[in-house]
Amino acid sequence: MMEYLSERVSIDRKDGRTSVVISARLPRSRETLLVAWFVMWLLCGAYVLYARYQLPEGDPLRQYLLGFLAFWSYFALVVGKAVVWRLKGFELWRIKDGTLTVKNSLWGYGKAHNYFVDNIQKLGLLNVDQRSWKWQLNQSGWVMGGERLGFEHLGKKIIFGKGLTEEEARRLVPILKDALKHERKAAK
Repeated sequence: MMEYLSERVSIDRKDGRTSVVISARLPRSRETLLVAWFVMWLLCGAYVLYARYQLPEGDPLRQYLLGFLAFWSYFALVVGKAVVWRLKGFELWRIKDGTLTVKNSLWGYGKAHNYFVDNIQKLGLLNVDQRSWKWQLNQSGWVMGGERLGFEHLGKKIIFGKGLTEEEARRLVPILKDALKHERKAAK
């Protein structure tokens, strides 16, 4: 039975499995702003590249612009990846056959990480300081972060739940805990 927790989060429970799909889409206005900002970033870089080649050989400004373009390229890749994530990305979770699988999916592709449910401990909301600059940056639209949930697996901290709101995260925790409990019982 498919259940919608919000416009972006759906839960499917059937045949002894629980699946959660989280869309990475932003509200239309923020999405338009992000794409426009990225296009302007690309145009600025193209202009700087053009300006660099207009300078005569041996001009020290050419070296400076080359360094600038290296930093520009790095941020173009980071933001480009985030734009594609926001337009076509999904985070997928599945609890089935004694395993929790977490996958960041772009067009159906992505690496799935498997965690045995018997080894999962302390599943819950992340304890974060929402006033910190790191948290604010992680919640922004031009990064792929924004994780809200986490657990420990064999002593390692695992975080997931990209882009969830506080309300969505609070509503998902009991559902996940219940699914893990049923999966542990079925394994015995």
